[in-house]
Amino acid sequence: MIPVSSSNLSAVGYDSLTGTLSIEFHDGRLYEYYNVPQRIYEGLMNSPSKGQYFHRFIRDSYYTTKLR
Repeated sequence: MIPVSSSNLSAVGYDSLTGTLSIEFHDGRLYEYYNVPQRIYEGLMNSPSKGQYFHRFIRDSYYTTKLR
């Protein structure tokens, strides 16, 4: 997990072998998103607004599991 500068997200991790994107929020929630292309992960990490990018391209686009 890599800490990120965002008002919503606190850390992001990505497994390129499985396409699993892990996102931890400031309130402690942790989600995994599956079959996420590397370009989406890179777009998130390079976005000036990670929260907006997450809501626009990730939140409702990939199957997810809440881990905590």
